[in-house]
Amino acid sequence: MHSLGDVLSEGKTGGSIHIFWVAGMSCDGCSIALTGAANPSIERLLRGALPGLPRIVLHHPMLAFDSGSDFLEPFRRAARGELDDPYLLVVEGSATDDSRAGDGYWSALGSGSPTDATTGVVDGVRQPLRSMDWVRALAPGAVAAIAVGTCAAWGGVPAAAGNPMGAGSLADLLGPEYRSGSGLPVIAVPGCAPVGDNIVETIAAVLLHLTDLGPEPELDELGRPAWLFDETVHRRCVRAGFYEEGVFARAAGEHGCLVELGCWGAVVQCNITSRGAISGMGGCMNAGGACNGCTMPGFPDAFSHAIEPVSAAGGLQLLPVVQTSLAQPAMAEPASPTVWTFTEEPHSRAAARPGEAAAAVWRFWQQRGPNETAMAPPASEVHERTAGTR
Repeated sequence: MHSLGDVLSEGKTGGSIHIFWVAGMSCDGCSIALTGAANPSIERLLRGALPGLPRIVLHHPMLAFDSGSDFLEPFRRAARGELDDPYLLVVEGSATDDSRAGDGYWSALGSGSPTDATTGVVDGVRQPLRSMDWVRALAPGAVAAIAVGTCAAWGGVPAAAGNPMGAGSLADLLGPEYRSGSGLPVIAVPGCAPVGDNIVETIAAVLLHLTDLGPEPELDELGRPAWLFDETVHRRCVRAGFYEEGVFARAAGEHGCLVELGCWGAVVQCNITSRGAISGMGGCMNAGGACNGCTMPGFPDAFSHAIEPVSAAGGLQLLPVVQTSLAQPAMAEPASPTVWTFTEEPHSRAAARPGEAAAAVWRFWQQRGPNETAMAPPASEVHERTAGTR
C-alpha cells in the first residue's frame, strides 16, 4: 500500500494537491482571514516554499484567475473521479437544508450539476447549482474535509434562533460517521473569523501527515486541532493581570479586566490573544474588546442573552452524500471517486524523522516564528519547485 508521499514522489499524479474551497452561508470573512495569514502565509503554501509540502493548487472563487466553466471544470473532474491528483475540501459558511429552499437556493456556485455543466436548464435558463451539492459530491473523494470558521464548524450566525434555512455545520451535513479518503473526520477551525494562521497551519499539518512527514493531526473532542485550541483566552489575555489585581473595567475603554462587561475569555478556547487576528496583529482583547465566544459551539445564542438557546445544528436535515437536493433535476450518480490510500501503520503522535530531509522539515516546523522567512528554502530551490507551474 502506497502513502500519498510515495504517490507524489513516484509521479503517479501530477505532483500537486488541490484545495477546493466552497462557500455556504458565509460573509467571506474566513477568506479574508486566509489572506492575512503570516506564519505560515498562504503565498508560501501556494508557491511550494514550505519544506516538505507539495505544490498546492487552490480553487477559490475569490482568488482564482479563471472564471466561469474554466474555473469549475477541475471541480467537476474531481466529482467524476477523474482528477489526477488528490484534493482537500474546504467549506466556509454554514451548510443548509436545501429542501427548505423549494425551487430556489440558499447559496450557489455555478450552474448545471457537479458532474455536467449542461444540465439544470429551465426554459432556456441555466439554474444555479447549490453549494451543498458540490459539498456532497466532493466529500467522499477528499483526502480531508476542513470546516473553516464557526459557521462551517458549528452553524454560527445563520444557525441562530429562527434559522429558516435549517443551517448547521459541515459535520451535520455529512453525518457523524463521515471519514475522508484518508480516514479523517471533519476537521473544524472555528472563529468568526478564524485566526488566519490557524487556517493555513491546519492545512499544512494535514498535508504533512498525508505526505508521511508528520503525525496525524491531533483533534480535541470537538474536532478542532488540539494544539491550537488547548488554552482559554484568559490565560494569554493582555488584560489578565488586571483580573489578578481585582481591577475591572466598568465601561468600554476603561483599563481593567473586561469580565464585568460580558467577556467570556475565562471559558472560551481560542489563541487570538497570543497569535493575533491578521498578520500577527490585532485580536479582540488586544484591541480592547471583550471575548464573545465566537469559537465555541452555540455561538452566537449561547454567548449572548438569547431567551431560548438553540442547538448548533439548528435543525439541519441530514441529506445523503453524493445526492442532489430534492428541488434539483435528478442526475446520474458520479463515478466512484478515487480513494487515495496511505500507509498501513497508524502514525504516532510524534512526527517520524526517517532521514535528513524529514529532519530538516521537522526543524522548520518546530522552530518557525517571527524569523520564519530566514529559514525559508534557498531561492534556487523555490525556483526549481515552482518552475513550469504557471
